[in-house]
Formats: sequence, C-alpha cells, structure tokens
Amino acid sequence: MSLPSDYTERVYAGVLGKLIGVYLGRPFEGWKYEMLDEQFGEINYYVHEHLDVPLIVTDDDISGTFTFLRALPDYGNNREITAAQIGQSWLNYIIEERTILWWGGMGNSTEHTAYLRLKEGTSAPESGSMDLNGQVVAEQIGSQIFIDGWAMVAPGDPELAADLARRAASVSHDGVAIHGAQVLAAMEAQAFVEKDIQKLIDTGLAFIPADSLISTMINQIREWHASNGDDWRATREQIAANYGYDKFGGNCHMVPNHALIIHALLHGDDSFQKSLMIVNTSGWDTDCNSGNVGCLLGIKNGLAGMEDGPDFRGPLSDRLYLPTADGGRAVTDAVTESLHVANVGRALNQAPPHTHKNGARYHFELPGSVQGFMADDSVDSRDTLTLENVEGHSQTGSRSLALHFNGVATGRPARAATHTFIPSKETAQYFEQRGYALLASPSIYPGQTVSAALEAGAGNERAVNVNLYLRRYNSQDDQLTLEAGPCHSLEPGERHTFDWTMDGSGNEPIAEIGVAVQSDERTQGTLYLDYLTWEGEPDVSFARPDSPRDRRSWGMSSPIMWRRAWVNGVDSYDFWWPESFRLVQNRGRGLLMTGTREWRDYKVNSEITLHLSKAAGIAARVQGMRRYYALLLCRTGDGHAVARLVRALDGDTILAEADFPWEFGEKHDFALQVDGDRLRGWIDNLEKPLFDVNDNMLVSGGVALVVEEGRVMSDEVTVRPV
Repeated sequence: MSLPSDYTERVYAGVLGKLIGVYLGRPFEGWKYEMLDEQFGEINYYVHEHLDVPLIVTDDDISGTFTFLRALPDYGNNREITAAQIGQSWLNYIIEERTILWWGGMGNSTEHTAYLRLKEGTSAPESGSMDLNGQVVAEQIGSQIFIDGWAMVAPGDPELAADLARRAASVSHDGVAIHGAQVLAAMEAQAFVEKDIQKLIDTGLAFIPADSLISTMINQIREWHASNGDDWRATREQIAANYGYDKFGGNCHMVPNHALIIHALLHGDDSFQKSLMIVNTSGWDTDCNSGNVGCLLGIKNGLAGMEDGPDFRGPLSDRLYLPTADGGRAVTDAVTESLHVANVGRALNQAPPHTHKNGARYHFELPGSVQGFMADDSVDSRDTLTLENVEGHSQTGSRSLALHFNGVATGRPARAATHTFIPSKETAQYFEQRGYALLASPSIYPGQTVSAALEAGAGNERAVNVNLYLRRYNSQDDQLTLEAGPCHSLEPGERHTFDWTMDGSGNEPIAEIGVAVQSDERTQGTLYLDYLTWEGEPDVSFARPDSPRDRRSWGMSSPIMWRRAWVNGVDSYDFWWPESFRLVQNRGRGLLMTGTREWRDYKVNSEITLHLSKAAGIAARVQGMRRYYALLLCRTGDGHAVARLVRALDGDTILAEADFPWEFGEKHDFALQVDGDRLRGWIDNLEKPLFDVNDNMLVSGGVALVVEEGRVMSDEVTVRPV
C-alpha cells in the first residue's frame, strides 16, 4: 500500500481522538447508565472538574496502546512479528504491580493473569489462551482497548491490521475478544482511505467468522439502528437487554462494550462530539469505548473533524503520560507519540522515517499542536500570554508556536513551558493512590545542551528581552525553583538561536523547560518559537541531597522527587535508609533505572556494597526490564564467584566472563563504558578494563543499578560523556 499523503497528520488525529475519548470517559468509568443520566444527562464535554479529578491521567488504555506497539521497532519493524515477541515486550516494559495493567490478580484481571503466565515462562499465544485461562478470563475487554496502534501502522491495509491485532491480542486474550479487536483494527486501518461507516463495518466483519458472536451482534445492532432512526437510547436499551453485562461473566467483558462502540458509530451521524456523547452516556467501560471511537473518527475525519463542537484539544495541550520501565518517555506528548507510530508505519511500508526540523523534539509541525507547552500560571505572569500554532516563521519547517504576549513589563513577564518530568509532587502522590503510578525519569539532564530558535514578530512595538528558563525540584523541600538561561534582546523581526547547557546535579530533577519574555516598558506583541530541542550525553552525579551526618534524621518530610527520577523495578526501594540507594529484590532480577532512550555513548560508575545477592552491578543502554548491558558480580549455580558482562535481550547472553572472588558485605567499584559498538567494564581496578568487547545489538538507553535476589546499596551513581 502507498501511504496517504497526509498519513502523519491522520495518525496525529487518531492519537488525539484516543486521548480525548479516554480523558472524556475516565472520570465515570464503570458508572451505570442510569447513574450517569441522573447526574449529567448527556456527556457532551469533559466533566472532570465536576468530580474534582485531573483531566490528564495515567491510564491503562493509553499506556498499553502506545507501549505494546514498541514491540515492532524493538524487533526491527518486521511484518512477521510473533505473538511471543510481543509478549517479550510486555515483560520488558511492564513493572509488576506498578505500571500499565490493572493488577487485579490471577483469574480476576485478564492482563495480570497473562503477565504471570509470561513471567512463569509460558509464551504467547498460550499465555492468553482460553485453554489455559478459561473462557471468561480470556474474553474480557483488554485486547480491544490496546488495539489502535496496530491499526494506525497499517493505513489502508485492514488485512495486515487485523492480523497484527490477532497476534497482539493473543498475548492476553482469546475467543470473541480477539474477534472484537480484529474488527476494530481493520476498521481503523481502512478509515485512512474510506469515509463510510457502514463500509468500514463491512470491512471489519470480513476478517472474523460470519457465524461468530461478534458478527451476529453487529448485524443485529445495524438492524436496530435502521429501525430506531435517531433514537439512540432505544438502541442502547436493546443492547442492554440482549448483550448487557448480566449476560456475560467477568468484570468487563468484550461483548457489551464492543456493542456500544458500534452503536455510537452508527447513531453518531459522523460527528466526533455526538458519537463520543453517545458512547459515554451509555455507560459501562466508558474510557475504553470512548477511546476506540475517538481514535477511529480521528483517523477517518482528520483534525478538522474535531472542530464540529467544543474545543476538545485546547485543555489537553497534547499532554499524555506513559509510565513504563522506559521512564524517559513517560512524560510525553501526542505529537511525539504520533511520530513514533507513523514512523513504524513507514518502516512497514519501506518508507524512510519522517523527521521535522532536523529531528527537533518540539517542532510544532502538525496543525494545532503545542506539544505540552502552556502559558505559565504563576502570580507574576498570569494572563500575559496565549499560545497558537501558526503557519510560517520557521527556517526548516512550515509552522511554529506563536506566543502572543500582552502587558509584559518589568516584574511582569510572560512565560510558557512544557513538562520534562512529573509536574508536581502532588501529581505523583495522586496517581500512586489511584493505582496507576506515574513512574518517570526526566527527559533532560545536566550536561545536555538546549537549543531553541525564536523570532520576534515584525509588527512588535519594541525590542523585548527573551530567555529560556527551567524549573527544577530543589534539594531542600521539593519546591519547583525557576532558573533563567542566557537572555537576548530581540528587535522586531529579528531571529535568534539560543544555546544553554544544563548544569546542576542529579538530585534536583528538571521538571519543565520553556521561554520567557520581558520588557523594560509595558508592551505587547508576538514571539514565534520555531523549535526547542536538546542533545548530548548527561554529565551528572546522582546521590541523596544531604550530608552524611544528617542521614539518620531523614523522614517523611524529606525531599523525595530526586528518588522519583529513578524508575523503581525492584521489590524494595525505600526512602528512610541512610544510603542513597538501598535495593532489595526477593526473587529474580530487579533494576532501578534512570535516563532516556536517546543516551548513547557514556560511562556509568558506582561503588556498590553487596550485602547479600546472587548477582549485582550496573547497567547501561537500559531500554526496560529486559533490554540492557550489565556488568555484574555473580554466583554461579555451584557457588563459583565470577564477573560477567551480559547482554539482556530475550534472555541473557554472556559477552565476557572472568573469575572474580568476592564475598557478601564487600564494596566494589563498578564502571561500564559504552562507546559505539565497544563495551568496556572495570571492577575495582579502574585503570585497566576487566572486559573489552564489541556488540551492536543495543545502541542507546539509560542506566540502572541491578540486584538479583538480595540486598545492595550505593551512595552515588555518576554518568559522564565519552
């Protein structure tokens, strides 16, 4: 298939549709139809403020959709990717009991059940099979809610989309749950080239058995829709009577919710707002159903289709969270994730990847995008700025972000920024309490250089002072402190490129980065942000932000955001111990991780005390729980003490090994350097490498402390560029 000319933009519309749908339905997920009708009537817009909950949330619908798809690039964007490989990606990106899934227990949560099967060594598709898990468990809704990405990488190719959906769904599901996923995936893929809802439904049905329950139900809903005319509530009542929750077992079955998706698409009159209103007002698993409907209509009707009602996009500002074992990508935006999805689709179609403005992180090239940038709401700059995505004012692209400032003067700046880490301490605590924690690492670190190109509007009244700025968590009480970068006076029509190398230590995570404008005289005008990005390797030390003599006094009031910058993949990583890092792993191997997938060539070092462990050390180019290079001190099965350089990738490959006597309670200095294909490891003797090998399987990633079945501690981890 040739890719549609507007492919990336349509993927972006699909991603936005997914997010809008999920955020719209999340506050009342699981509510009964009658309860929703009584409290809200028809759900035509966001209701989060009425229920005192945030709009942008951590959610399995979003995390699973955009995380499980990473199996494709991780395995070379191979059209023949297997269910077993997708299952391996589950084990890599999921942190047990903490990320992505509803951890409801074996036989209660379908995905939790499948994860435990995978962890025990059962490969997909057996991990999700009805024979192993029973029909009720196998036919719940999860396969449907995670399926949109597999469709968006197969534009105009419903056969490929349905087959990818089958393989992905079989990791955790079976039976009608796979049929429902295939129908939606095929419909969404075909929506890139087909506008008619009835024809899209025909396309979806072509990939499942004609006598299947899903097929029979869809055809019956079509008949009800035809006879009921505009009365969507009458069709909803018929669905409840014939395919309601009382007819199927489990907590959240596929069939009733699939019915509501088809129902909303048929009765929605091709309107984004009306379709989402129907599917949300109908109740049951609202965020899941609404997310699928929003994604399909986003793909089919594009960005313009979201303009037929209220402003759904503005409150989002493109923001989303993807808490996984790849922490540097947890705080992200819809444009970034859309490009990841679209570039997978391009690779599957043997097309080159699509980059904007030489690969800039924030480029604003998609219409209406702001990539998480929002006007600052602090007291000194409130109401001085509005943002708008506009055409022009870019040297290497076609669009920019306009910052319209008004009333700025001395002491009255205008500021706009985007988050690079968890937005606040309270945000982190809130998501932990609701069961989907925001595990994240910052996306930017000391040692890296930020670049941004800005242009002053030619019609501005006068020159204005412009600078980049950041906010980071301080090391005393976790307050966000503002720091200004180099300032430049921009004359009307002038363009300037800012470069600013981040300084500081690893115990004060950078939470946001942005642009500020001020003037000696009150003025108004516009700045155009062409792009903002950063590059280079980190130059940073991570340690508890206090002096040794104070450590015994640490308690609940101590700063904790420096610890949250490490993604916790160990059984115990508690705040009250005197060491910076005390890690405990009861069974198997655990990792405590920080950094981003963009880190490439660097040296990581840490002195580690091995109190009790089967293996322990440091890791580099970490891409999750099961993809990294590790330098370890180990005990073999017969108790022999060795040092190993290991590549973890679908199991461990020992790249080098040497005898190395060590005892419990000893301290050892570990250093691991990755430079292109060359890997060098030192233990204690930092003048002479113990290992010097070449391997090219993993080219980038963050760092980690590693412990296997035991307890270790460290006071500092350093990362330096090479």
